[in-house]
Formats: sequence, structure tokens, C-alpha cells
Amino acid sequence: MPSPAYAWPGGREAAITLTFDDGTKSQLERAIPYMNKLGLRGSFYLNPKDGEWEERLQPWRAVADAGHEIGNHTCSHPCSRALWGQDHGLESMTLAELEADILKAEERLRKIIPAQTERTFCYPCYYHHVGSGPTRQSYVPLIAKHFVAGRGGTCNLGFAVAPQACDLAYLEGHPAERLAGYEMIGLCERAAARGHWLLLVFHGIQDGGLAVADGDFRELCDHLKRHENRFWTDTTLNVAKHVKAQRK
Repeated sequence: MPSPAYAWPGGREAAITLTFDDGTKSQLERAIPYMNKLGLRGSFYLNPKDGEWEERLQPWRAVADAGHEIGNHTCSHPCSRALWGQDHGLESMTLAELEADILKAEERLRKIIPAQTERTFCYPCYYHHVGSGPTRQSYVPLIAKHFVAGRGGTCNLGFAVAPQACDLAYLEGHPAERLAGYEMIGLCERAAARGHWLLLVFHGIQDGGLAVADGDFRELCDHLKRHENRFWTDTTLNVAKHVKAQRK
């Protein structure tokens, strides 16, 4: 059971956050309608890239109106150049350049969705550095400066964060791609046994890159809804604000 100092609302056993990267079509067509049907809320991290970004952001107004968080995922989605074998990447960026990219995304998100005045950040490709070798440095402090929290990734299978000890500026997220419904449910139950906060990371639903099957996603959502007296399923922003308030 969770520690009394960090009890979840309503005496629930764990916090679960369904997070989604890159604003894919399948999220709009498959994940959001089913989550809305069950009354589950999640965090969707968007890249308002240069070009027709206003048009691309329009469908997400209704998503925000339904109670979901629209988070910042940068404009240009910079990753390590080692990932793609390209010359340009985080290793060739400065903190100032990255901050400008993040703040440009924030300005665009606030223009299209002005009702959400605060949000959380999602690290593209889970990387949290700029430079390389002797010039490599973390940009986690930059996220701590501008956002309530930041969600990254993890290489630790079965990992969920302990609310009393986690770094809100870099929250470990558990990738869900190719997991079966029962596996994701098992991760939730493991978090409940420890009183922890599980942040699941989704990209495509049924199709697209790093996808999870639609049926498996629905199985997870059904379990969370059926056991809503045990699991607090909410956005990264709302859970992070709760954790921050408990620490005070």
C-alpha cells in the first residue's frame, strides 16, 4: 500500500498515466474516442513543426476540451544523431538553441489551445542531453525551469516511479509498443503493489510506428475503468501537481 505521506486520491493504490507521443492519426481515431467513452484522461505530446502547424493542431482543440493534456514535445523533435546516423542532432545543438525550439512549440500550443496555461514536456526519443563527449550536458534543468514535469523513457523493464523520490523534471516512462494487454495490466498491478506511478508510453495504436494493437489497448483501458477505485488514471500534469503538493 502507498505510504500515507504520498497517498493517492481516494485511497487508490497507484497512479497510471497514459501518455502518447507525436500526435499520430491513430491516436485521434482509435485511442481518444475509446478513452472518452470510458472517461479516462491522458497526455498527448505534440510537435507543432514549421509549416501548416495551425491546421495540424486544430483537431487537438477538441481533445483538450475533453480533459486531456496537450503537452510539449518540441517543434523539431531533435534526437541523437547516433540514432539515425545523421550529421545533425542533439550532439550539435546548444542549450540555447534547444530552449528556443521548445519555447516556439510552447507559443504555438498556447495560441491554438489557450485554455491550457500549463503543461508537461516529453523528451523526444527519450534523450535528455545536448553536445557530446566533453561538451555533453543534460537539458533536464531547462525542463525543470519551464515545466511542471517532463516525461522520458526507461530501459528498466517493469519500472514505475516512486512518487516520494522521483525527479519530476525527468519521469521514467515505460514504452508500451508491442505489449499485450495482459502485460500492460501486469505493469499496472505491479505499480499498485508498490504504491507507485506508472507512465505508459504509446505511439501508434494498431498501425503506424511503435504500435500497440487496438484490442490490447482497449483491454488495458477496460481494466483501468473496471478498477477505478484502485487506479487513479490521470494526466502527467495532474499527477505531477499532486505529487508536488504532497511533498510540500
